[in-house]
Amino acid sequence: RELDDMFKETDHTNAYFPLFIPLSYLQKEADHVDGFAKECAIVTHHKLTQNEDGKLLPDGKLDEPLVVRPTSETIIGASYAKWVNSYRDLPILINQWSNVVRWEMRTRLFLRTTEFLWQEGHTVHATKEEAVEETFKMLKIYKKFAEEVLAIPVIEGEKTESERFPGAVATYSIEAMMQDKKALQSGTSHFLGQKFAKASKIKFQSKEGKEEFAWTTSWGVSTRLIGALIMTHADDNGMVIPPRITPAHIIILPIYRNDEERENIFSVVNEIKKKVSKMRFHERKIVVKIDDRDIRGGEKNWYWIKKGAPIKVEIGPKDLEKGTIAVLRRDETDLKKSFIGVEKFLANLINTLDDMQNNLYNKAKKLLDDNTFKIDDHDKFIKFFTPKNTNNPEIHGGFANSHWCGSSECEEKAKEIKVTIRNIPSSAKEESGKCIICGKESKKRVIFAKSY
Repeated sequence: RELDDMFKETDHTNAYFPLFIPLSYLQKEADHVDGFAKECAIVTHHKLTQNEDGKLLPDGKLDEPLVVRPTSETIIGASYAKWVNSYRDLPILINQWSNVVRWEMRTRLFLRTTEFLWQEGHTVHATKEEAVEETFKMLKIYKKFAEEVLAIPVIEGEKTESERFPGAVATYSIEAMMQDKKALQSGTSHFLGQKFAKASKIKFQSKEGKEEFAWTTSWGVSTRLIGALIMTHADDNGMVIPPRITPAHIIILPIYRNDEERENIFSVVNEIKKKVSKMRFHERKIVVKIDDRDIRGGEKNWYWIKKGAPIKVEIGPKDLEKGTIAVLRRDETDLKKSFIGVEKFLANLINTLDDMQNNLYNKAKKLLDDNTFKIDDHDKFIKFFTPKNTNNPEIHGGFANSHWCGSSECEEKAKEIKVTIRNIPSSAKEESGKCIICGKESKKRVIFAKSY
């Protein structure tokens, strides 16, 4: 919802387009086809029949195979070609929440699965300048969502040519560091130039009366962000969910032994819920959940710790006598309860949630800052990414901010030690140096890392 609100605040409209894409649509854009060909799931028949043994067999071969949506540039482009005639029809700013299918050979939960959920934005513009502006605007929105809502610090920048979205003129990404110091690409925004417009014949009459091809963009994030959230904030006790994205901010566990105690406890519990439900945290209603299930207290307690609920409150008979409640903040690793009065808890609640959000971001930012190094020596670079660590061979040094000459050969050479260029940071300033791989002259630093 938070991300959807950001889209709508920038005048984007939600829509939905077909799941099945005619094969001929993909063939219109050669680079696009090459990029997705090995990942496409294809529908070739439209029904099933039974043979004499009762076995189901495909039947009714389609005249044209249908590709199960890997991404929607071509199918949406076909619609835009019909809708756009004049400069007055532009810009078109549309977002789609949907599922996509990419035939992954090595799946990893939340990060790389055959079917996943995502949002994909597709926009059409009259000028190159407008399309480029849109590309960067959406990258900034992803960065804002990741950092302010998910509490995940990211590095924004441009992808190298070999890492571009198939068919794009330029691709930009946000990259996050997970706790094992690997990188995770967490969102991308693509400037498509006029390539997809020409393939789909998206043309318009300009103010001067000329027929011109439009300029397009696309951008997206997926359920991979759930993986990023888990791997950024979780600890040995389970999930840790930032307050701005949590389904429930406060979990109350009432503790009682009989009906009389239950009645007394719930008089306080219900009053807390009533008062908290009137509060708002970052324009969102604060959600309170009361867990009154008939299971052991220890089991219930650990259930919510593992779930990562931001604040857990326990109220028992002894707490009533003292006029306090037991409060546990999930962002603190020691899992130590504090005992405070109800009114003080309520008065400090908004500040507490803000403090938790900031604390989680600052922890993740410290990890990123402490494990990003400028490396200019080739041997140090190799050693940085190939530590002798028999117990945890995948744990390495982090991100290397090093020079790169711009050649694809050096990119491929880095991959020999399972390292890739994550992006060319937007904040990077031009400076002279030597490529960390080949030693040739370089004018820019890039982020090297192992990644998911």
